[in-house]
Amino acid sequence: MFSFTLNGKRRHVRAVPPNTTLLQYLRDRQLCGTKEGCAEGDCGACTVTVWDQDGWRAINACLVPLPSLAGRHLLTVEGLADGEQLHPAQQAMVDTLGSQCGYCTPGFVMSMFEACHRSDLDAEWKKDDQLCGNLCRCTGYRPIREALDRVAGSQPPDDLVGELQPRTRLDYRVGSERFFRPASLTELWPLLSAFPDAALVAGATDLGLRITQRGERFQTLISLEALPLDTLERVDTADRHGWRIGATLPLSELEAADPIPVLTRMLRYFASRQIKHRATLGGNLVNASPIGDSAPVLMALGARVVLRSEQGARELPLEDFFVAYRQTALAPGEILEAVWVPDPPPHTKLGAYKVSRRREMDISAVSAGFFVRLSQGRVEEVRLCYGGMAGTTARALGAEQALLNQPWSEDTLERAIAALDFAPFSDHRGSAWYRNKVAENLLRGFYLETQGSDCPLLADGHVGTVQP
Repeated sequence: MFSFTLNGKRRHVRAVPPNTTLLQYLRDRQLCGTKEGCAEGDCGACTVTVWDQDGWRAINACLVPLPSLAGRHLLTVEGLADGEQLHPAQQAMVDTLGSQCGYCTPGFVMSMFEACHRSDLDAEWKKDDQLCGNLCRCTGYRPIREALDRVAGSQPPDDLVGELQPRTRLDYRVGSERFFRPASLTELWPLLSAFPDAALVAGATDLGLRITQRGERFQTLISLEALPLDTLERVDTADRHGWRIGATLPLSELEAADPIPVLTRMLRYFASRQIKHRATLGGNLVNASPIGDSAPVLMALGARVVLRSEQGARELPLEDFFVAYRQTALAPGEILEAVWVPDPPPHTKLGAYKVSRRREMDISAVSAGFFVRLSQGRVEEVRLCYGGMAGTTARALGAEQALLNQPWSEDTLERAIAALDFAPFSDHRGSAWYRNKVAENLLRGFYLETQGSDCPLLADGHVGTVQP
């Protein structure tokens, strides 16, 4: 058995299989304001909020295994109103006529509830980001956005939260399904030994899709959420200067901290706020998708992964971590503990790019991270990293060789583009021809942006971000 707080009341959970999602649990108990629209975290109809150390955080209920809520405070749309008195987020939707068919309304209200308690919505684009994970099929966005403008940062009274409870050890079993949440690495190692086929859970934004879209049932789930792996540390020693990013640090917290600007710019278009509250950098890398957004920019930055087992820790360059499609260098009994990102040296040009069919909430067709270090106008060091061009995130080694020790010039760049030697696949996101053409043009665009070119450029957006 485990328990959590739901709309201010303690709920005890027994006999509910660990593979049950939070959305299923809520709807089975007649809390049907939380809707199922896509069951994959794209539409926001299932948005609820969870109390965290920094306040309320909107998440997608469709992707969260129920035991991940053990010990947490959860709020759904049913818990907002005080009797007949609507919450300000609800009242704003009424006043602006923001609800049409109403299906998406509860999810929007819960995202606006989080916005009420944020103090950093000081720019229009931040408000856009707050709602980008919620879709209105009636296309009633103007009044919905007006409702957000009325309540964002309003900080209404909130008496639904008690003291934040530490995430403690959990051993939950129903039938043949088990869910473990070790509270220390000492507790983790025996579990990995006893259950070598267990699936590890951090944010579950990918694992949740395997449950909802593929119908998979995991016999054993081991959560890493209670382990001390969610840290962000600045390191300045005699031989190291940079950032150590814990594997389970939520991406929204990494984005807010903004330790590495070019990485932060990529994170804005990584996914919706609901997803980033759960998704982690470690999970994105271990997933080993060739179109994962974080890998190209991290690889370009020269990142290294810290892998730990009961025997100790080891480090690998990120480019050596991906060994084949969806396969990594993790050994049995080993986890990704952290990502080490060194400071870029002086005279470095950095770029991070994502090309997708939609602006928000879409998977990349091609992504890229570029690193070029210059000395007296010549390329002394270069890493050109692409996603979506091979079975893994990969460096364009031929193009790098064409640039190395050469002037950073348009002629040199064109020779490097001619040396791009990928053989990408074709799928519904783009043909092989399209991917090759995009890869070439991203490199051209990066060069032009680093030159401060006066030629017309696309506005800073989802297709490309750059840090000159």
